[in-house]
Amino acid sequence: MTASNEALKSLLYATADDLLILGHRNSEWTGLGPLLEEDIAFSSMAQDQMGQSLALYEILQRDLGERDPDTIAFLRPESEYRCCHFVEYPIGSYAFSLMRHFLFDQASYLRFAALAESSFKPLAFVSRKLLGEIKYHIMHGNTWMAQLSRGGEESHARMQSALNEAFPMALGIFEKLEHEEELVDAGVYAGSAQLRDLWLQHIEPALAHGGLALPELNAQEAGTAFFGGRKGFHSEHLGSLIEEMGAVLRSDPSADW
Repeated sequence: MTASNEALKSLLYATADDLLILGHRNSEWTGLGPLLEEDIAFSSMAQDQMGQSLALYEILQRDLGERDPDTIAFLRPESEYRCCHFVEYPIGSYAFSLMRHFLFDQASYLRFAALAESSFKPLAFVSRKLLGEIKYHIMHGNTWMAQLSRGGEESHARMQSALNEAFPMALGIFEKLEHEEELVDAGVYAGSAQLRDLWLQHIEPALAHGGLALPELNAQEAGTAFFGGRKGFHSEHLGSLIEEMGAVLRSDPSADW
């Protein structure tokens, strides 16, 4: 069985849009990091994530007949984005951004590790190339999450609070994609539920090493509270970010940026 173009697009847009939007959010730490090293680290990760999104947008253009990457990234209406809500939220405190980084990049690595075996060869090839970058993100996130979680009573409390806030949002990464059954049957994608379960197996020991515990969630938080992004329904934070991201390109769409 071969997946349809519409099914492939749903996967590629969701994956690329997550990376693009979080990359822009992480770039907001440039000049504001609590340490120079962290200023540089978040800026570097932001650059990586935007480059990763570009690689996926190029597949959409080259192999699936979509528009050029600049148009896709910056000139779509909000309803055409397929990112999860988790990446849309402002950077907030450093503890929140660090926890989002830890939770998202663990999921991102597992997603690309699975996609490296995808039956859709252009995506498998790109995924294998991107895994090396994401390994460094995971090393950074694990190191700082553990260090701050064990850095004293106040530091531990802040990290636990950040986890309590971020974890329900992070479940939105695994919102079921449109045409997902088709993607799974065709061997393109492992499936959102399978990746979520694998992600939980990976993050729980790392969190426990820092003395952190996953929060108990009520039915709404554990279900669909932060869902909708994969279908084009977004938080109140995305629209203004898209306007900011595309301002320069919209000022002269014919220019060669």
